Amino acid sequence: MKQPSQPLYRHYDIIIAVFVALLLISNIAATKLIVVGPLIMDGGAILFPLTYIIGDILAEVYGLKRAKRAIFTAFGISILAALTFLAVQYLPGAPAYTNQEAFEAVLGFVPQIVIASLAAFLCGQFINAYVLTKVKEKWGSKHLWVRLLSSTVAGQLVDTTIFCTIAFFGTLTGLDFLNYVLVGVIYKIAMEVILLPVTYRVIAFIKRHEAVE
Repeated sequence: MKQPSQPLYRHYDIIIAVFVALLLISNIAATKLIVVGPLIMDGGAILFPLTYIIGDILAEVYGLKRAKRAIFTAFGISILAALTFLAVQYLPGAPAYTNQEAFEAVLGFVPQIVIASLAAFLCGQFINAYVLTKVKEKWGSKHLWVRLLSSTVAGQLVDTTIFCTIAFFGTLTGLDFLNYVLVGVIYKIAMEVILLPVTYRVIAFIKRHEAVE
């Protein structure tokens, strides 16, 4: 029996590529701490919130199954990047190479940080996609802003809490730990709110070109 043909999506592969690129760039940028007014954050804060916006677009337009595929792809590439940096770090440098310490400072393999980042990303993105699709199943296509914000709040709370707990367990305690988590969550949610009009237009554009309701 002939199997029903799968829909051909023109933009899905491009969105996955952007999703993976944002994650990799954010992970590398996160090696530097930056100061924004009274707040101290890592460099990953510049682009990482966009991974949740892309995650929202994937789940909203393509559904939970294809969103999971994108998440697993980004997760796998992140592991590959971490293992590659680890191998390069410990392979003998050429005589003319004099930047070993700089390489280790920026891309050095820190198991606790890598595990924290991967675990937080996987759990947070799954929660984000799951909440968005479940709200859509309950309410239909109406109230897109509710789906986008509720999924981001749930995903970012899980993501930030897991990352901070694993990466800084024993280093930050009490109010310092709570402050670090809340600042991270509030900042990322604020980015979602600020970019909400852009997210609306991107979702509408992709749905129109992919013929998705």
